[in-house]
Amino acid sequence: MIQPLAYRMRPQSIDEIVGQEHLVAEGKIIWRMVEAKRLSSMILYGPPGIGKTSIASAIAGSTKYAFRTLNAATNSKKDLEIVAEEAKMSGSVVLLLDEIHRLDKPKQDFLLPHLESGRIVLIGATTENPYISIHPAIRSRAQIFELIPLTEQEIRIGLNRAIKDDQNGLGNLNLKIEEKAMTHLSRATNGDMRGALNALELAAMSTKADNKGIVHISLDIAEECLQRKALTHDKDGDAHYDVISAFQKSIRGSDVHAALHYLARLVEAGELQIICRRLIIIAYEDIGLANPAGAARAVTAVQAAEKTGLPEARIPLANAVIELSLSEKSNSAISAIDAALSDVRQNKSSHVPDHLKDAHYQGAKDLGRGVGYKFPHHYENAWVKQQYLPDPLIREKYYSPKATSRFESALSMQYEKFHPDKK
Repeated sequence: MIQPLAYRMRPQSIDEIVGQEHLVAEGKIIWRMVEAKRLSSMILYGPPGIGKTSIASAIAGSTKYAFRTLNAATNSKKDLEIVAEEAKMSGSVVLLLDEIHRLDKPKQDFLLPHLESGRIVLIGATTENPYISIHPAIRSRAQIFELIPLTEQEIRIGLNRAIKDDQNGLGNLNLKIEEKAMTHLSRATNGDMRGALNALELAAMSTKADNKGIVHISLDIAEECLQRKALTHDKDGDAHYDVISAFQKSIRGSDVHAALHYLARLVEAGELQIICRRLIIIAYEDIGLANPAGAARAVTAVQAAEKTGLPEARIPLANAVIELSLSEKSNSAISAIDAALSDVRQNKSSHVPDHLKDAHYQGAKDLGRGVGYKFPHHYENAWVKQQYLPDPLIREKYYSPKATSRFESALSMQYEKFHPDKK
């Protein structure tokens, strides 16, 4: 039986893993475990296709441990017993247990003592939040690592490896892939390497070679194999970013219909990561202090979208887009921090006033640290006039309230009370 490309391209060592640098890069926690050959049980969680099985396979390959794969939902307790018996004979087995959140109590009770003894090194894989979905008894015996969706560049690395590999990949085919097709395969799969490799294999295997023996994979073929349309066919490739720009500007401009149109284009292209990231930026950059609750609800909508995935993710996303479009707007927060950053980058910050400096050590008073500081809670309304900015910036004004909403109008009143000299 010929295994799928994604299966054949699984890394055999920790150095071959694409992405998840926060866990497997040199000096990071999983890399250190492998380097020391001192493995502990772990739970890997994150969206499908981003490397949970690959990391388990690479750990086994790098450490030469026996490696077995089971599914908590479909494999029986008897299958676990076979693995446990092998572990007794060999000393240790790395067990990848997929869908570990579906492990029932009899299987769990059987597994626990083997995890305690270290005979079975468990690598649980799940798309569910383990702090919610996995029993505490299993959780307490494993370290929990969150995996993140791969970037477009990381997906491209994986695709190129598969194209060039003449043993496990498609290197024995004379493939010629259009740049737009490669971009679509690496972008529209939302960080899912398995999905990208599956689509590449389908495109390569289902496309006839020309009279020179070359298999041409065009954007149309990539779209058909992914069943997702690219955002655009424009010759410069800029329209992908134009749609994202138009999406934010439509929300900023309070045109709810245009915002929904551009949201639909992004959804149709499968750009869930981009939508989620952009919505959070919009919520705090363009709505900001005019409607903090709306910004918070946008973050909640993004979390729901990431949890459910497409196509259902369109529902919470549409809720957020409609509210943000029709919300009051304020960019006072981003304007304030950018103004402050500008002064810092121009080295205008100077020294912290002595009365604000840390005074929690012996001898601080002799150096004048903290001397003269007025503790606001000792004063009426927990406020007292004193200098906080460094001397060169004492008259600087970064935040300018915008009376565009009830919330920021209230902030403006507080601002005037605390800063009567900076109106």
